[in-house]
Amino acid sequence: MSPDARNSLPFSHSDAHEGAATNGGKMNPATAGVRPARPATSTVGVVPGTSTIARAFSRSVAGKTLYDNRRIFTVWALATGLLTMAYASFYPQLSADSPTSVPEAMRGFGLDDNATAAGYLQGAVFGLLVPLLVTFYGAATGARMTSADEESGYLDLLLAHPIGRARLLLHRFAALAVGAVLLSGAVMLAVLTVRMSARLDSISVANFTAQTVNLALLGLFFGALGTAVGAATGKSRATVFGLTAGLGVLGYALNGFAPQIGAEWSRHLTPFQYYIGGEPLRYGFVPVDAAVLAVATAVLLGAGILRFARRDLGR
Repeated sequence: MSPDARNSLPFSHSDAHEGAATNGGKMNPATAGVRPARPATSTVGVVPGTSTIARAFSRSVAGKTLYDNRRIFTVWALATGLLTMAYASFYPQLSADSPTSVPEAMRGFGLDDNATAAGYLQGAVFGLLVPLLVTFYGAATGARMTSADEESGYLDLLLAHPIGRARLLLHRFAALAVGAVLLSGAVMLAVLTVRMSARLDSISVANFTAQTVNLALLGLFFGALGTAVGAATGKSRATVFGLTAGLGVLGYALNGFAPQIGAEWSRHLTPFQYYIGGEPLRYGFVPVDAAVLAVATAVLLGAGILRFARRDLGR
């Protein structure tokens, strides 16, 4: 048995033999049953100077992922929140514009109603700027879940530890979900901050909440898509991001142009229909739409986990 193996045995066995070895092969009655001093707790793997908060986060894969991406998530949330606040503040200046000034091809994107607060926000903010940013967040973060580590060779080292592939993916997706909620919360805070000054008070807080819940679900959908593509194919992070973001932009364009090409039914093939098609800013939360996004997210993530668990990670 190797020394490392002996050191891993319980005290009652290995320590007794150590005592016997130091006494000519015989147990010393005076020291029998006395546990020898243990060395200090190993600090292997702990970065010198690491804060207590960092060590606490590193005790789980989800916590470690959150800690490692804390700056990225914060930048995404701040940037999206500030842009939302800026665009929402333009409503008083644009509310008098005539709908006829909007090109016919753009009406499918909800940009033909600046006369009401709900119409303006549904078009210019929640229908144009914010969903694209959240789509790119999901694509970029989903591409980092496994593709970045597999590309660098770190994934093999990580999976050498006692953690299953499914658990790794679930924990990392949980961190992605926290980021999506943080981003959506920043959007909610932004619109509530300017709600009175920008004359958006005709929209209830409940309706704002319904729209931001759908926004978080949209981010989770594209995060799951990016995670699944990366886990299933093993492609590089750039490739996974490109595929996921490309599908997102294609779906967005289809949802917007479908009425113009006589294929409005095809809107139901895109996640954007369930994100904003029920007009939560006007009519409130639509459980069926939210359920479709949640189920689609679960299916994508489940498919990615199944493929990841069986795939050869060697390049």
